[in-house]
Amino acid sequence: MILIADDDKTITASLALLLKHVGYRTMTAASPAEALRAIERDEIRLLIQDMNFSRKTSGEEGLALLREVKQRRPDLPVILITAWGTIPLAIEGIRAGGMDFITKPWTHQQILQSVQTALSLAAAGKAGSPPRCRADLDAGLQLEQIVGEDPKILKILEVISRIAATDARVLITGESGTGKELVAEAIHRNSHRRSNPFVKVNLGGISSTLFESEMFGHVKGAFTDARADRKGRFEVAAGGTIFLDEIGDLEMGSQVKLLRVLQDRTYEVLGSSVTRTVNVRVVSATSRDLGEMVNQGQFREDLLYRLNLIVVHLPPLRERPGDIPLLARFFLQRTANAYRRSQISIADEALRWLQQLTWPGNVRQLAQRVERAVLFSDKDVLRVEDFNSPDRARTMGPGNQQLPEVGAMSLDEMEKAMILKSLEYHQGHITKAAAALGLSRAALYRRMEKHGIQIP
Repeated sequence: MILIADDDKTITASLALLLKHVGYRTMTAASPAEALRAIERDEIRLLIQDMNFSRKTSGEEGLALLREVKQRRPDLPVILITAWGTIPLAIEGIRAGGMDFITKPWTHQQILQSVQTALSLAAAGKAGSPPRCRADLDAGLQLEQIVGEDPKILKILEVISRIAATDARVLITGESGTGKELVAEAIHRNSHRRSNPFVKVNLGGISSTLFESEMFGHVKGAFTDARADRKGRFEVAAGGTIFLDEIGDLEMGSQVKLLRVLQDRTYEVLGSSVTRTVNVRVVSATSRDLGEMVNQGQFREDLLYRLNLIVVHLPPLRERPGDIPLLARFFLQRTANAYRRSQISIADEALRWLQQLTWPGNVRQLAQRVERAVLFSDKDVLRVEDFNSPDRARTMGPGNQQLPEVGAMSLDEMEKAMILKSLEYHQGHITKAAAALGLSRAALYRRMEKHGIQIP
């Protein structure tokens, strides 16, 4: 049963009719007190509530009702609706436990997608089954690209199994090289959108001047070089999933434009005044601390709340050393197939040695190191010396940390020195230098600009 709480009878009747048409049972409440009685008395699975029940437009009545509902039914999903939507009210509503915040007038698709997502997530959260082993997870899902049996990885796979079938917005966090894109692909591959496009966008590589054209498209003549119509990334991803990588690198002006799409699910092509509707699932990722960026005024809090309905955090490789042998063998097989060296293997002592490294570049760095060992060794069994080439990975333990004396260099000086060393080693190849340092290309470019470093 879905409860619709609003003092406007035309709103409750309209929503009830829409939801009934797609098979949901509903009941209505005209006041907060009536809504609370219904929650105590009936088996309510979802609450859709207004933020104002009188002539006041502050939203305080809705917030008070939401807080009371969350005290009595913490697990009950709540969708907030209002005709007087403001950024502070939306943020406060999400903070208080609201799952979504929708402003009037809405579209049928917007309401139905929000309702379906809320009910799906609630059902997944009530599954109550004990954590599954890797074999059980693999039996029901396509997860072959995510390698590992560490409890942290199994927990992530369990989350994927619960949320993939929904349209919930997902924010994937973790250091560079931990496999955030693989998780995003797994979510898409196991969703009902799997037969539609999976579109990857590196926001760190899109300047603010090109953001609208890249994301929303443009029509011929929209600007000087617009010689033909162009589809934006959201249109290309129609019906599928759009993966917004490096969301923390997005400039403030572009954040506002992205917020509108996530909030209203509409956009306009550059050079056109026709409003278009978005039908995509949004999965984003970042290696930065968005909460800290919000505190520093570098990231919009309302955008963060639109992105992080579900947060999946990937642990760094150094926190799951038990998975390193599995990963090394996986990358070895992939590389051996590519280079037609089917007989090659890794010695046990080499695997143990690899487990002692700190891996600042995480899984990506391990993959590169395995590939390099295969390329430079003509042996059928790779040993420690085949992996022990100049690299950014260091063995764990204070005796092996080759750092300058305390006070000899500042952190900025050390950072600049490491960037220069990496660029020199990789002969100015930005992608390789960034991976070796555990950074994205965009993050490396920012640090190079900060230190005045030019590409050699």
